[in-house]
Amino acid sequence: MKTLRLILGDQLNIKHTWFKKTDHNVLYCLFEMRQETDYVNHHIQKVIGFFSAMRQFAVDLEQLGHQVYYLKINDKGNSQHLDDNLLHLIKTHNIEHFEYIFPDEYRLDKQINTFCKTLPITSNAVSAEHFYTNREDVAQFFKGKKQFLMENFYRNMRKKHKILVVDDQPEGGKWNFDKSNRNKWNEDVNIPGYKWFNNDVKAVVKAIKKANIKTIGKFNTKTFSYPITRVQALDQLKFFCEKLLIHFGSYQDAMHTEEQYLFHSRLSFAMNLKLISPKDVVTTVMNYYRKHDDKIGISQIEGFIRQVIGWREYMRGMYWAFMPEYKINNKLDNYNKLPDFFWTGNTKMSCLKHAINNSLENGYAHHIQRLMITGNYALLTQTNPDEVDDWYLGIYVDAIEWVQLTNTRGMSQFADGGKIATKPYVSSGSYINKMSNYCTDCHYNKNKKTEDNACPFNSLYWNFLDEKRTLLSNNFRMKMMYSLLDKMNKQELQAIKEKAQHIIKHQDEY
Repeated sequence: MKTLRLILGDQLNIKHTWFKKTDHNVLYCLFEMRQETDYVNHHIQKVIGFFSAMRQFAVDLEQLGHQVYYLKINDKGNSQHLDDNLLHLIKTHNIEHFEYIFPDEYRLDKQINTFCKTLPITSNAVSAEHFYTNREDVAQFFKGKKQFLMENFYRNMRKKHKILVVDDQPEGGKWNFDKSNRNKWNEDVNIPGYKWFNNDVKAVVKAIKKANIKTIGKFNTKTFSYPITRVQALDQLKFFCEKLLIHFGSYQDAMHTEEQYLFHSRLSFAMNLKLISPKDVVTTVMNYYRKHDDKIGISQIEGFIRQVIGWREYMRGMYWAFMPEYKINNKLDNYNKLPDFFWTGNTKMSCLKHAINNSLENGYAHHIQRLMITGNYALLTQTNPDEVDDWYLGIYVDAIEWVQLTNTRGMSQFADGGKIATKPYVSSGSYINKMSNYCTDCHYNKNKKTEDNACPFNSLYWNFLDEKRTLLSNNFRMKMMYSLLDKMNKQELQAIKEKAQHIIKHQDEY
């Protein structure tokens, strides 16, 4: 029976069962499509990365002896739409059966499911063979519970997969070493030179320009530096273990004007395209830790493991538990526009300038820059979460909706009303100063609230608390801050609110 198998751009798992043996009756297909480049305005490096990884994956499959039909973005036979491309192949190759891997994005899952119902041939879907969990596992774990605490899920994952546990108890005596993971970077600690991959992408860049695909961000070289193959991803993982893991936990929340990556692994792009699996990562990191636990403290390894088997799996599960309604949540009723400087980096606020320019130049920012700089600012200025979603989904090379949406709309913008985060992640300038050196040479003074040179985060923070009082004052984690707000002099609060309103109305002047 002649079978057509679809591979999406984030399903590049060369270890998948599909590829263990060749079959001349099976045709694999991959498509570069405007459907995927245009549904949101993507970073140029994100499009380059996806196309480059897809093209190399097709080559790798052919070298293994598989039959591959690959449509490039400018090919004449490319309809630029998934359904039409598939129908053309089914007809011209006399396909009798269609198979696909379950997509991780709701929109594609719905599209392909609907498409299959229209087919006159049989079809079925198979697992991506990537995640620790199935789509429904997180929803099942929290069934009947009022809160969906990631920490509870994470502990269960540790026990279930016997990671950093002894007799179901945590190694080191604690489940979570987060309090040890909040250090400001000590410049005396050496950061090794970053691992770069000089992937030649001139042909891909030329194709993107010819197709006139609208993108954001910058790309100033002829090479793409993130891994685009499994071999490269494993090389990046090895580098992380040998050079970065030793300090990862301690400085995972730190930020610095001169450092883009610090001790972060830079594996998220490769993982989210499925070039490498979380089990690959965890097994490798744990093996390295066991051999070097005399040098690497448990807080370093636990901080990393928590990101992979806790946060990443939890966010995916929460996505599937609450979609499609989750995408329209706006529990705080925020409707302001995102300022233009999110696309240019032209702002006098040092923290935002560095975080945004890093995003524009590298398609990257680590989780605290995303959460407590750009996300914090967007929430304090009461920005429409639709606009925030589009920016985050577009600007980061690793952004795919299953992981982006729950992090942005839930954890960052609290638009889900507290399903993911137990409180809004907002702060004044003091937190930013604590975790970075951004405030050192900033145009604004981190200690002032209403003066012309006052840090905008300070007035925005108190204004946000006052504006959202009816929605947040009963939150048990916010009671101390509301107690402080209630003690504030009314005239001072009025001045703070006026300052904040001016900032919100004139954001691109700051």
